[in-house]
Amino acid sequence: MTVPAVNWNYPTNIKAGPGRIKELAGYCRELGMTRPLLVTDPGLAALPMVRDAVSACRDAELNCVVFHDIKGNPTGRNVDDGVAAFRRGQHDGVIAFGGGSALDAAKAIALMAGQDRPLWDFEDIGDNHLRVNAAAMAPVVAAPTTAGTGSEVGRASVITDEAAQVKRIIFHARMLPSIVILDAELTVGLPPKITAATGMDALSHNLEAYCSPVFHPMAAGIALEGMRLIKEYLPQAVADGADLQARQQMLTASCMGATAFQRGLGAMHALAHPLGALYDAHHGMLNAILMPYVLKANEHAVAPRLEALARYLGLPQQGPGAVLEWVLGLRQAVGIPHTLAEIGLDDAQAERVGHMASQDPSAGTNPVNFSAEKYSQLFRAAIRGNL
Repeated sequence: MTVPAVNWNYPTNIKAGPGRIKELAGYCRELGMTRPLLVTDPGLAALPMVRDAVSACRDAELNCVVFHDIKGNPTGRNVDDGVAAFRRGQHDGVIAFGGGSALDAAKAIALMAGQDRPLWDFEDIGDNHLRVNAAAMAPVVAAPTTAGTGSEVGRASVITDEAAQVKRIIFHARMLPSIVILDAELTVGLPPKITAATGMDALSHNLEAYCSPVFHPMAAGIALEGMRLIKEYLPQAVADGADLQARQQMLTASCMGATAFQRGLGAMHALAHPLGALYDAHHGMLNAILMPYVLKANEHAVAPRLEALARYLGLPQQGPGAVLEWVLGLRQAVGIPHTLAEIGLDDAQAERVGHMASQDPSAGTNPVNFSAEKYSQLFRAAIRGNL
């Protein structure tokens, strides 16, 4: 089956199709860039895909430089260093190239490039976004290399405040990249384990957005179809990383998840954020492991929605419990561990995790208003496998 090249404009200008990274230089020029800073992670920086992107930009007479000093959970220091590199090189735009960590850091760097306040002044609290000098923000072209976070269509970045050991959400409406390249060829080298974890992260976005109590029918519809794509294509992408059809559809589902969570997220992310900050664990893997525990705890509050989801997905069983059984089967099929203990976490900080989760912004749109104690219980259950 031939994968078509299409252009979308919701929620931003999206160029979708294998091989479209070749158009990168033209899109940079379209946004007025002459000296783009390509922001990526250390692992990708050494790969041919990054070297080819830089070479293509330079062949088009764009003075492109790479910044790659970014952790798996990007920190405020990473952003500060990126801003210093941006200013030192007199850059005029950002190419966000990589997985969710690189994209989040890149968007934060583009935001901060023209600001005179510290990063944490723009945390997504109250009207902090009004402090941003929007005219001084740098334009962004985003090219995701994983199908998980959907950060390429997000208006925020999740950045770790190492001093406080907490993840903070930095928000401004114009952090949404102006142009996005969804090129399946950039994801074919992703190992099965990372394909699975990032794919389950995309599912967590779609599922939590779908279950959110916020009224946003467009987002709910997008989430529903995003989950159908994941059901059909994630096992294929894990089994055969060179399957461009599966890879392209997973990029689409990831993009849809981040579009849908304009509706809000929930307890999976409320727990994953502090766990990422405290244990420096992979965000997608955390959501993948936490998913059934949270789904079970929320099940009574969203039973009608889960019944509708089961019908839409064509699950062999019906009722809200069918979705939980499907999630457990999907996790097993793609090699996701059943417990947090299997990835090295323990419950020594369970009370602290519970408190942090209850204060996380994602907790506000969970279908059930869990207490800090309940979040601690959920964390312990996920450590021990008590579903």
